Amino acid sequence: MIASGDAEIFGVTLLTLLVSGLATLLSLLVGVPLGVVLGLVRFRGRRLVVSLVNTGMGMPPVVVGLWVSIFLWRSGPFGALRLIYTPAAIVIAQTLIATPVITGFTIAAIQHLTPKLRLQILALGASRWQFLWTILKESRIALMAAVIAGFGSIVSEVGASMMVGGNIKGYTRVLTTATSMEVSKGNFPVAVALSIILITLAFGVTYLLTLFQQWERKDRNLKPLQDSGCAPANRAGADDPDHPDASADDPKEPDQ
Repeated sequence: MIASGDAEIFGVTLLTLLVSGLATLLSLLVGVPLGVVLGLVRFRGRRLVVSLVNTGMGMPPVVVGLWVSIFLWRSGPFGALRLIYTPAAIVIAQTLIATPVITGFTIAAIQHLTPKLRLQILALGASRWQFLWTILKESRIALMAAVIAGFGSIVSEVGASMMVGGNIKGYTRVLTTATSMEVSKGNFPVAVALSIILITLAFGVTYLLTLFQQWERKDRNLKPLQDSGCAPANRAGADDPDHPDASADDPKEPDQ
């Protein structure tokens, strides 16, 4: 089925990538600012909020799917929007799943920075936006880990997508729900093929994100050496036998 290039399989794979990618992007837009605030600002009830975020990191997707379904049903508060059993409903559910993950990783990344760095930034007269941008720039490697974890938490979930999407053929069927359906039908060869596609998709996206993360790490490690002006030890006239140091061979004038 994979080798034949089935159009339905390509459609399901593309929908999986689009839905999970959009949900990850929305989670970043919400989770990173929230994580920065919780990592930098001290206020009453902060520990409770952080505990809720940590609890959300382990929230079962089926629970998220249940509550999203309740709100999106026609008899629910947002039933007039008619979002239930649509790709948009899957995006909403997956965004709610990934947001606590990205927020928690962002909090850890911000708190891992040395407090002296914040004082140095402020001492240099940085504005508020310059301060935040520098903090995010220094935490970019850990933030990439947050993106990887957030995407991984939703591309592999099945409960929420099944409940709010309905696994409608050609409309809301993604790789996880299709695999679950084929297993329930006893069609294990197709289920295995779908699982291989899902693993390949998850590995490909994660691999690209990891390459970018490690490239940033390598560039960050080399930058201090470049800024310090370190030069090769073998300089002309010092260690090169073909260019001896002229000062060593110059005769000294006798003392008067």
